[in-house]
Amino acid sequence: MSRFCPASLLVMVAALAGCTTVGPDYRLPGSAALQRPAAQGSFANADGKLTSSQAVAARWWQLYHDPVLNQLVTEAQGANTDLRAATANLQKAMAVASEVNAEAGPHAAISASAERARVSGQSMLLDEPLPVTNLGDEGIRVAYQLDLFGKLKRGEEAAEANTEAVLAARDLARITVTAETVRSYLQICSANHGYQVLQQQSALQQKQLELTRRLARAGRLTSTDVLRAQSQADAVQAGLPTYLAQRDAAHYRLAMLLGKAPGEALPAAALACAQEPQLAQAIPVGDGRALLARRPDVKQAERRLAQSSAMIGVATAELYPSITLGASAGFTGFVEDLGKRSTQRFGFGPLISWTIPDSGSHARVTAARADNAAALAHFDGVVLNALREVETSLSLYGKDLQRLALLRTARDSARDAAAQNRRLYQAGRAPYLSSLDADRTLVNNEQAVASAESQLAQDQVNLFLALGGGWEEAAASRHPD
Repeated sequence: MSRFCPASLLVMVAALAGCTTVGPDYRLPGSAALQRPAAQGSFANADGKLTSSQAVAARWWQLYHDPVLNQLVTEAQGANTDLRAATANLQKAMAVASEVNAEAGPHAAISASAERARVSGQSMLLDEPLPVTNLGDEGIRVAYQLDLFGKLKRGEEAAEANTEAVLAARDLARITVTAETVRSYLQICSANHGYQVLQQQSALQQKQLELTRRLARAGRLTSTDVLRAQSQADAVQAGLPTYLAQRDAAHYRLAMLLGKAPGEALPAAALACAQEPQLAQAIPVGDGRALLARRPDVKQAERRLAQSSAMIGVATAELYPSITLGASAGFTGFVEDLGKRSTQRFGFGPLISWTIPDSGSHARVTAARADNAAALAHFDGVVLNALREVETSLSLYGKDLQRLALLRTARDSARDAAAQNRRLYQAGRAPYLSSLDADRTLVNNEQAVASAESQLAQDQVNLFLALGGGWEEAAASRHPD
């Protein structure tokens, strides 16, 4: 019988170590939507008067030059519950990646045991029973798995890609919270602005009502005219609670974004804002290439695609044998003799295990490839949706700005017409209904302008959100706060 030769073992291990890493090496497919020239160029709806091709500002909300808004965004980024959850998810992903990486290293275990026992006599080739005695065992074992087919390597790739995807998810949560904070603040400003506009119109209608009553008492108008004036004054007054409700809803949404209960105090300046802050420059939008490199949801989808590619390698490696090199040493024997030469033991050698592939094993590889195809389709969808959102936001922003300009012109004309009709009516040169209709038209135009200004402010937020900026300042650190 030949003796076991350690040199032969080393030769065998060296030969096996030359085996390849199974599964595909990840690279972005040339057919991916991101690779298309149309996805890399300028935006079709970019208007040189409204936007610029400069890079999106990392802190885009500071373009409003509003210190109250800056304070709110800073507070939201530090206290928002969604961001706290996203940070915890990132910590978990990093811990999982560390655990997976540790699988590639050696593993050691220490054991010690003692028992009162009787060893079988026949196990010692004896017919008589052995006496009951105190037996002990202590030792150390070291094992190292040879990554012959790249299972551990692909697992590390998948874990790293997952961590980067979760990091992108945190960045996505950051820009979403930032945009919603800005949006809520602007909605408070818009509601207060609309309320003030309508309140001014209500005061004007009340004066008109008093004048109508005086003229009716003087016999120049009828009671029907008074009722018409009263109806119009009440209709204008009825619009005020709507703005108050909108302000309260935005107030409570802002409180939630800041991690506060509805009853907790918010900065007084935020609740007192009565005019939407204005941008002092054209909105920087960059181009498609910069957009797709910046948007966290695109990065997240791309990393999920890389993760699914690595999982094909993990599933494929399961079809091949697994070899673990192990070594152990210790003492086994009577408790009182442990440590003596007679109780010494040691051993080393490979452990080869192989689950013979069956239809289930091959099905797991097929499933991994299907997951990869689905991840590619999802990635393409995210890319196309990012481009759609920017183009849609640019189009709406430009069209709503044109609409606002026309509404302001109509408002100014209605204001002049109302003033002229009021003078003609007071001079007895025009009927009262003409003046009443002119006032009603002015009220409607004032409200339309206020509504259009509010919508334009929301369009700006939607565009900034679609552009995907606002997370870059946190990218310098790859670790959670």
